Amino acid sequence: MNTRLVGLAPVADARTRLVVLGSFPSVASLAAGQYYAHPRNHFWPILSALWGVDLRALPYPERLDEVRRRGLGIWDVYAACRRDGSLDTAIEDAELNDFAALRLLAPQLHAVAHNGGESARAMRRLQALGLATLRLPSTSPANASWSFERKLAAWREVFAAYDLA
Repeated sequence: MNTRLVGLAPVADARTRLVVLGSFPSVASLAAGQYYAHPRNHFWPILSALWGVDLRALPYPERLDEVRRRGLGIWDVYAACRRDGSLDTAIEDAELNDFAALRLLAPQLHAVAHNGGESARAMRRLQALGLATLRLPSTSPANASWSFERKLAAWREVFAAYDLA
């Protein structure tokens, strides 16, 4: 049986207005202890394009400082799961994160943007907390049907709506 994997801590603080929720960190992200560590994931390039800052050139702690400074949070839907590889379709025995605790950590939080379909499966739970919920196209390299430009346009629209662009 697969080993139980534990996800990463939330990146959020009192300035956070929008949280991007992934499903669960990839193998590369867990190994690095960093969100969106896979080199082909579009998350950091999209934020870089939106903000005009080359985030991938910054050390990871400075990336997170920039994210928090701009009012963005990063977390995942699942706190823990069993999974072989990195695909969402392989996630088993998943345990949801404590979203009520997120509200305490980020009292200015207005909305959650789900990074892909697996994350979006938790939309109702977040709506129950009174949060606006949106679904963004996944930044994962597995989402090859969306070009970078198309993903960027969708993300730009959401970020602009919450004054993060």
